[in-house]
Parts: sequence; structure tokens; C-alpha cells
Amino acid sequence: MKNQKKINHRSFFFLISFFFLTSLFSIKTLKKVYIHDIRISGSELFSQNDLVKNSSLNFPIRLIFVETNLLEKELKQNLSLKYVSVNRELFPFGLKVHINSRIPIAYGERILNNEKILGFIDKDGIFINKQNVNEKNLNKLTIQVFGWKEKFKKILSEIFIAMENYNLEIVKITFSSDGFLTVEEKDLRTIFLGFKPNLIKHQLQIINNLKNEFNKNSFSKKIDNIDLTNPDKPKIKVFKP
Repeated sequence: MKNQKKINHRSFFFLISFFFLTSLFSIKTLKKVYIHDIRISGSELFSQNDLVKNSSLNFPIRLIFVETNLLEKELKQNLSLKYVSVNRELFPFGLKVHINSRIPIAYGERILNNEKILGFIDKDGIFINKQNVNEKNLNKLTIQVFGWKEKFKKILSEIFIAMENYNLEIVKITFSSDGFLTVEEKDLRTIFLGFKPNLIKHQLQIINNLKNEFNKNSFSKKIDNIDLTNPDKPKIKVFKP
């Protein structure tokens, strides 16, 4: 009988505790999140106000109504982020936002609504707006990209990979308004690559081979430009004596 009473007391205690915790969680999730309830980790570049300004959510907003997937997508797009995660937390209360910024490896320029926008490019070929970049180490950048568009990011990534794997020193990458690609290499100078992005890997291999071969006899000093729009039939123009 005593054991039964103990069991009943325990059950009652657990029920009361469960009810209390459930009520507490419910109250917490209905509490409004204000700007000061946002905690940022991973980057010192962005403030709480930056996150709010680049979101479609209207703060203050009840915690339960925060769409974390939407917020992650918007922040990644609007702030040119490599990675972002947003978690709703009760203890401590608020939103925990972890950010990984993109690291620029080139200066960039794009045209948007007939206006030139200056920024930077990362190794994935992604354009980063100037205000979304940490200015530290920008003086080390030696590559310029002109005419950036979303559809060119894969080509740019291939070029940057080739620069890591080959002995290439490409200093300028230009896409014309209709998509014609031209690059400038430190030794080989102007190289025309054309309109066909599916040829880029083959073209970069040829550029590497030409540079290695020409550097053996200093022939690269005589080159004016190279036409690789048809990589099977390279055309090399030299300076006239």
C-alpha cells in the first residue's frame, strides 16, 4: 500500500513537471524575438541590423513563426555568404545565426540595370558585393574579372582551379556583353577563348602547354595574342619586327 502511494506521488510529480515544462516551452515559443535576441557567430563583419535588413521577416516576430529555412536562403543570397545556419533557441532565448563568409580572390565588375557594380569574386566564381567583404588582405588580389554574370560562375571556377593546378598567371578575365571570353596571361598576353564554355578545360590545358613550351626558348616575349576559339587550330599572332 505504501509502495502504491509512492508510485502515485511520483506519477503526480512527473505529470506536474511535464505540464510545467510544456507550458514554459509554449510560452517561450510565443515570445517575440527582437533584434537584440539575435546572436551571430563565425563572422564579425555582419551586425544584427544587417541580418534584419536583408530578411523579409518583420522583427519583432514570435519565435515560433520564424521560418529558419527562408531566413537562411535570404541571408545567403543577399549577403553573398558561403554558408549560414539559423536555429531557434529557448535557453538562451532567441535566434542563433552561424555565418561563413566567402573569401575574395579577384576584383569583380558586373553590369546590373545598365549600371557598373564593383565587388569581388571568390574561388567558386560567385560575385560578392563590396559591403559584404572583409577588407583585410584585399591588397594581395592580382586578378580582375569584368562582365560577370551568374551563368559565368562555373567557367570562372574552372579558370581558378587551373591556376592552382597549372603554371598560369591569369591577371584579367573579360566577358563581353554577348558572352565572348578573353583572358590575359602574364607571359602569353591576350588569349581569345570565345563563346563555348564546354571547351574551357581543353583550352586551359592548351594554354598551360603553350606557356611551358614557349618559356623554354623565350618565345612568349614575341607573342601579341593567341586565338583559341577553335582549340584544335590555335592561331598565334606575334609582334612585327
